[in-house]
Amino acid sequence: MGSPLKRFLTVARAGVLAFLILAFGQGVWGALLASNFKTGARIPWGPLAMALVLWLMWQYLGGKWWPHSTAEARRRYLRARVVPGPVFAWVLLAGILSIVALAGYWIVMFQLVKMPGNVIPSLAGSPFLTVALVVIMASLVAPFTEEPAFRGYCQVILERDFSGPVAIVISSVFFALAHITHGFLWPKLLVYFLVGLVFGVTAYLTNSILPGIPVHIMADMSFFTLIWPHDTARRLVWEGGADTWFWVHAAQAVIFTLLAILAFRRLAKMTEGERIATVRQPVAVSVSQRAG
Repeated sequence: MGSPLKRFLTVARAGVLAFLILAFGQGVWGALLASNFKTGARIPWGPLAMALVLWLMWQYLGGKWWPHSTAEARRRYLRARVVPGPVFAWVLLAGILSIVALAGYWIVMFQLVKMPGNVIPSLAGSPFLTVALVVIMASLVAPFTEEPAFRGYCQVILERDFSGPVAIVISSVFFALAHITHGFLWPKLLVYFLVGLVFGVTAYLTNSILPGIPVHIMADMSFFTLIWPHDTARRLVWEGGADTWFWVHAAQAVIFTLLAILAFRRLAKMTEGERIATVRQPVAVSVSQRAG
């Protein structure tokens, strides 16, 4: 695993790269959205321009263009590998179960701790097409920036010097800290940490960020439309007692967590052989190079 200094530098490098990727993607999206609404929301050019930015960013992170000396490293760090159909199906199942569980945790936390809701930009008065494209692009920006940043570059770098579980935990801590903009509140950060674990485990088991992206999109769409808009109206259990819905959401969190764990265990068994081969491959290459 190397010296403590080497491991510290690995963590620092992984974190810096993750936050740089995130800052670029989210920063450009925020600037385009603000400019679009400043010049008039009738023509939704901001989401369309962001689609091009995401494509260009994805190409570069995947090894395209200059400098060619880093092309192979960038391709490995992105780890955008297509997975077999059955593996993808189990990722979707585990992901959907996890989304339902995480929604339960989020709602329960808002009934246990008084917190401001996540700020959602007001689109009132905007044309339907503009609203639809903004919501769709907002649900794409996070997956296509956060997955390459945290489960791609960050976690891949960490996995070289740490065990898989440790790398997942560290990348999940970084992921949670990236959401401090939603409020420096431990219940929110805890849920974001759990979100990081879900996607970190997915990327580790499949050795790819691709299957986690559709799940991430579904999660964002669900929270944008079904969860966050109602946060400020949630009643604290300390003010009026726990109603039936509180216990329903608590049970939802527990039951779907257990179901998600079972699905991830099945996914782990399906991909175990390939993970072992991936770990052994660098050793085999190193031995062959020394022999040569």
